[in-house]
Amino acid sequence: MRTLILASTLAALFITGHAFAQTTPAPAAAAGELRIDWEVKNRFRLFRAERDFQRHVVASRGDGVLAAENRLADESDGRGWARDTVERLCTDRAGTLTETCERDGVRENYLTPTDHRIGVVLGGAAPQGARCIWSFDDGQASPQQQPAVACEEEVRLRVSYGRKTIATANVMVNDQLQQSISAEIEVQDMLIAGLGDSIAAGEGNPDRPIALSDSGFCFRRFGTGSEYYRPGRAGFRGARACGTGPGDASAAAEWARNSARWMSGPCHRSLYGYQMRTALTLAVENPHRAVTFIPLACTGATIEAGLLAAQRARECATPGQASCSGSVRGQVEALKQALASAQRRQADRALDLLLLTIGANDIHFSGLVADVIVDDSAERVLFKQGGVIVSPDESEKVLETQLPGSFAKLRTALKPLVGGDLKRIVYVSYGHPALAGPGTPCPGGRDGFDVHPAFNADPARLARVSEFVSRRFLPRVKALALCESGVLCGNPASERMTFVDAHQAEFVAHGFCARGPDDPDFDRECFSASGESFRADPADAPTDPMACGESASEFRPYASRKRWVRTANDSYFAAMTYPEGVPSTMQPADIHDATWAVLASVYGGAVHPTAEGHAAMADAALPAARAVLGLDQPPAVQAEPLPPPTVGGGPN
Repeated sequence: MRTLILASTLAALFITGHAFAQTTPAPAAAAGELRIDWEVKNRFRLFRAERDFQRHVVASRGDGVLAAENRLADESDGRGWARDTVERLCTDRAGTLTETCERDGVRENYLTPTDHRIGVVLGGAAPQGARCIWSFDDGQASPQQQPAVACEEEVRLRVSYGRKTIATANVMVNDQLQQSISAEIEVQDMLIAGLGDSIAAGEGNPDRPIALSDSGFCFRRFGTGSEYYRPGRAGFRGARACGTGPGDASAAAEWARNSARWMSGPCHRSLYGYQMRTALTLAVENPHRAVTFIPLACTGATIEAGLLAAQRARECATPGQASCSGSVRGQVEALKQALASAQRRQADRALDLLLLTIGANDIHFSGLVADVIVDDSAERVLFKQGGVIVSPDESEKVLETQLPGSFAKLRTALKPLVGGDLKRIVYVSYGHPALAGPGTPCPGGRDGFDVHPAFNADPARLARVSEFVSRRFLPRVKALALCESGVLCGNPASERMTFVDAHQAEFVAHGFCARGPDDPDFDRECFSASGESFRADPADAPTDPMACGESASEFRPYASRKRWVRTANDSYFAAMTYPEGVPSTMQPADIHDATWAVLASVYGGAVHPTAEGHAAMADAALPAARAVLGLDQPPAVQAEPLPPPTVGGGPN
């Protein structure tokens, strides 16, 4: 769902132990007997550093992604676990996968690994003082021999991909052979891709949130030219007051350099997105498998412009650069190229699973949001004239006349990528963002939307949009994905996608208006339910813009809270995004411009799921993903770290 845009402007935890989590014993070994346990190390291959993966192993206890996310949020004091991980990925600053990636000191081809690093340990009750002599034979060269180590110690090595390796442990006591145990090791590497719009990308959840200044920054209003102050960006050394003059390029560049950090700035793609968390959790759950994930979802994407063709970028890949590409290539073409590149090296390399969410932008959901939150003001008049505001009737027309045809084109384009069977596509539907309870829309008002003076969620318009989403949009995208309710599919048996909407029941109690007694102190004290969060007095607002008197920097974007949907206040406080990615001719006059005043409030993910919302979506998607991949649901197991490994021979 694209957030509001202006038509006039836009045509950690470091784990030193090594956990064997949910490792499956050799089938022939009875309880208590000796066995060989093994796992793939750092098996979510998007991560370059094992410590980033181990953080998730420790947080995952078999009770779901949402529970793990809450543990990670507590660990980071609500600042977010991804703020450092984002610098250690197999992608460039634009979020594009790098062909070769150095992971834990070894250069690997990302899409087509030739080997995987594993850890092996003797399981069961070994005799006291026993030492193990390990050997590993893949049938292609002389077996790798390892010096004797204590049997409880982990041994690490790299094993060839696509080939079985026989691991043998000779258990020695006082230099006498007590037992010889063997096991077959073969790593499976699952290739998973993610396509779609801002919900698929993780919009609203920058990997490293904006650092907020405790002093105010001046914005202008449309029409009246009046001024108001909101917290600015920490580290900005330019003028905070309005009236600095247009075209101050140095100030704009300085402002941009202090922006939020995304896995992909042009697409506002985030590690918190449900697609990323689903793929990551599959890696955590399956110690004998690795996951190679291809993230392509992009905020603002429609089927026609985004999936099937190029789309406009959200912002520059490197904030503050003088110019940057204003477009992002089509996701389907990018996926085709990635698969073709992989198959040139491994002919049988194929896509195992595709995660997809699309359709909201096609029916102009951002226009529905604008219709609800923009009050009667000069801004509303301008937005109406620019075609930014869209009514439910207008969205309904597109839903019935245009979206089915676009969806049919998408099915045709995706079918060759999944071997002709669309059941390998897991379509994850949207969570309703505006419910206060079952069948009850949020009441409206300025609660969560007073970051801009023109925002005020109109109760009547909100009720109409909520009804349209519940009764028309969500059922229609389900029918399109499943070839039901009159949707024409050439061969429904092969063109039905695997559909997921179990999370919608959870979102009912967590809409953008939800408040709870356990919400963060800053939210309860500083985000006024009556819309009086900010000082209006021009004498005080420039130095102390928060009416509560607290520091804006105390906001915790990733703390657990009742609402799972970002408000405009949340969007501003987490991302405060300006449109650096648009052509220079469409840029606002200066950083205090009225256009940027609006965009800064919504461009970073207003009315999009929080990290908790995405985690709930991942929990809903996982059973379907496991079914497509033929995986069992793992038991609830808490990982316990082993001592630091002793590695004998071979690269680590």
